[in-house]
Amino acid sequence: MRPTSDKVREALFSILGTRIPGCRFLDLYAGTGAVGIEALSRGARLVTFVESDSKAMHIIRKNLTACGMLDRADLRVGSTHGFLRQHDRQGDAYDVVFADPPYADQTALALVLESWDLGVVADGGVLVIEQDARVLPPAGTDRVALLRRYEYGDTALLRYGPAPEKSL
Repeated sequence: MRPTSDKVREALFSILGTRIPGCRFLDLYAGTGAVGIEALSRGARLVTFVESDSKAMHIIRKNLTACGMLDRADLRVGSTHGFLRQHDRQGDAYDVVFADPPYADQTALALVLESWDLGVVADGGVLVIEQDARVLPPAGTDRVALLRRYEYGDTALLRYGPAPEKSL
């Protein structure tokens, strides 16, 4: 587990700006839960934490309880892949999706980008991926495009949004 540094977390919330208050926020590969807990502290209406490690999820639950935020959290123990497949059948879309998949794992990156195609990201929403700055990020898919890359030492934040319409 590699927690998001304070510097990168501060940059993330600067990038997201006014999107946070009242939003539905999805924290994929939640790890310590620091990003999702920060979103709640900044006014997110609901944060869904997805983490495969049950010990990490126990720590997230404990921290949310200590902060009095458990009532605005949805905790999902399991794989991101499983969550996205389940969401495809029954979920509401999120205004902000943040993912911190294993660094340089191209399969995980592709899976996170696929979340856009599965309707996980709401219309007008944003997807941000934290990744190793030395790895070339995927440009996107037919529906989602890399809008901006921000670098902080060896970490990059990749902001994705709707792909521009292709002319025939």
